[in-house]
Amino acid sequence: MTDATFGAKLQRDGKTYAIQTRVPAGVVTPDELETIARVARTYSIPLVKITSGQRFLLVGVQEKDIPAVRKALGPLGAASIAPGVRYVQSCPGISYCKNGTQDSLALARAISDEYAGKDFPAKIKVGVSGCPRCCGESRVRDVGIMGSAKGWTVYFGGHSGFKSSQGEQVATGLTSDQALSCIRSLLAYYQSHAEPKERSSRFLERVGTAWIGDVQKE
Repeated sequence: MTDATFGAKLQRDGKTYAIQTRVPAGVVTPDELETIARVARTYSIPLVKITSGQRFLLVGVQEKDIPAVRKALGPLGAASIAPGVRYVQSCPGISYCKNGTQDSLALARAISDEYAGKDFPAKIKVGVSGCPRCCGESRVRDVGIMGSAKGWTVYFGGHSGFKSSQGEQVATGLTSDQALSCIRSLLAYYQSHAEPKERSSRFLERVGTAWIGDVQKE
């Protein structure tokens, strides 16, 4: 991997690359959609795929085009590629969905903005759901936040990979400010005590969950 290809994923053909876009809360404007379409046409990118993390994946980028594609994407091209918060996915929430009970979009954007570019021992995936239907996949994310009529419930340590596991319920009935404070405490402890490349679920397997109550009291 060179400086030019850093963060781009080499594809099965061994020649072309895929580039992730940064899409906080999975929300894009019409102008941003037009930018993605224009870039795909200009650089003959054969596939644009929506990922499970609500980002766009531009697949089949030629190595020589990677810097130009990133530049043409503008802010969309600033996807997290270092260990840290990779994405914050969200359902439409109370602003748009008839089932919504909390403002998931606003909370997801706040989390995305706060942790953009911050380093952590391993990648972190965040899911925010505006109701217990959990369309933001909150229970199987490193940090999960699920809304109900009584407020937010926060989960930590979920994982959806080969060895999937539901996150540990940390607190419930929280306001948005309290949920953000809870997340800050959890991630600060994880940042200080996790080993390199140790995902949150593996971190809990190693250290247990007793620390969660102590952190919440601070």
